[in-house]
Amino acid sequence: MAILTTPLCETLGIEHPIIQAPISASPDFVAAAANAGALGMIQATWHEPQDLRNTIAAVRRRTYRPFGANFVLSLTEDSGHANLDAALDEGVKVISTFWADPGPVVERIHDAGAILLHTVGSAEEARSAVDLGVDAVVAQGVEAGGHVWGQVGTMVLTPAVVDAVPGTPVIAAGGIAEGRGLAAALALGAEAVWVGTRLLLAHEFDGHPDYRREVQAAVETDTVYSSVFDDGWSAAPHRCLRNDTLEAWLAAGKPASGERPNEGETVAYQKSGEPISRYSFENPARGMSGNVTSIAMYAGQGVGLTREEEPVSNILEKMVADASAILSRFGSN
Repeated sequence: MAILTTPLCETLGIEHPIIQAPISASPDFVAAAANAGALGMIQATWHEPQDLRNTIAAVRRRTYRPFGANFVLSLTEDSGHANLDAALDEGVKVISTFWADPGPVVERIHDAGAILLHTVGSAEEARSAVDLGVDAVVAQGVEAGGHVWGQVGTMVLTPAVVDAVPGTPVIAAGGIAEGRGLAAALALGAEAVWVGTRLLLAHEFDGHPDYRREVQAAVETDTVYSSVFDDGWSAAPHRCLRNDTLEAWLAAGKPASGERPNEGETVAYQKSGEPISRYSFENPARGMSGNVTSIAMYAGQGVGLTREEEPVSNILEKMVADASAILSRFGSN
């Protein structure tokens, strides 16, 4: 396999400058990313502390390599960030934070000997985060899938953040789905990339089969940035694939919550049988039933570059090999 590394890789203990975006808490998926030389990342926000401890143990049974845990701070503060404490107690050494000021948790993360990555949407926010003590920043472009913090494209945001926080590693996120994107991000000064949408078609990802088929068929113009899927997480902009829910809402003139078409309708069910509303922030997972493609199918604009269903290892191996070839070619001139 091609070798492509940066100083951040050494800091994180990983082989390749790739971080698996926190799109799942599946131990098989997270461990597959880690075993492929990337940094696996558990989406830990919606775990109760004991459930998270169990998930961490399950990942460790599948890999000896480093992995991290991601927390949406605005949604964990009411519990005093109890699940963050659980991750630190279990010895997770990389913590990713999002969607709030990281200041209140910096000291406890560092006291536990962990590294803190924080997602930002502007150069000014990156400077503030570094002043608070974060160890690396994730510069998330507006083309990213899932919940989106900023309004600037990755191509502009990444070098702006790199210039704003000299000496601090920057991780580029948004629209990076192949080797060309990885090479471009490194050329812009990033020390790693954050990859989510491309991994929706990884064999190990626990997305519902209908969701995977929609991802595979989509092109780069098939995503919509909105705040419409807000049942469970309000006032949180996100990027999703077009579906009947989004099309009806757009056709109705983008009405506010409470006035949207078929408000409150149950369209799908959890594996447990719990109903899922049309405007839920839940995304289609394996084991759900009903019209799962009517709920939030998170995907970034990189979906247009996402075609093949493959193991995580194959996806990342090709990404690294292609980026290495590109960078080598330019380096020889």
